[in-house]
Amino acid sequence: QVQLVESGGGLVQAGASLRLSCAVSGRTFSRSAMGWFRQAPGKERAFVAAINWSGGSTYYADSVKGRFTISRDNAKNTVYLQMNSLKFEDTAVYYCAARYLSGSYASDEYDSWGQGTQVTVSS
Repeated sequence: QVQLVESGGGLVQAGASLRLSCAVSGRTFSRSAMGWFRQAPGKERAFVAAINWSGGSTYYADSVKGRFTISRDNAKNTVYLQMNSLKFEDTAVYYCAARYLSGSYASDEYDSWGQGTQVTVSS
């Protein structure tokens, strides 16, 4: 059974940092590309960042470029999202997702999803 479990969310002030983690089990993590998406209240789920199976390629939404960093530790079957200089508009439920090999901006190309972790940024 494939499981993706996010952690690290919370309530922070604008300008603060958070690091999200997503632990993966039940699939070959080292052959999986990983993505982070977020969904704010009343909005559709949106792409945040992705990383390919080796970590050699990363992709970011324009809104987070330069502030967020995606990384992975294949020995720990875990993907991370370091979020710096958080803004009020970063408030959302953050989801990690997995697909085979290559990262993608499109949520419908991912076949496994976590339950999400809430990130709330106060202004």
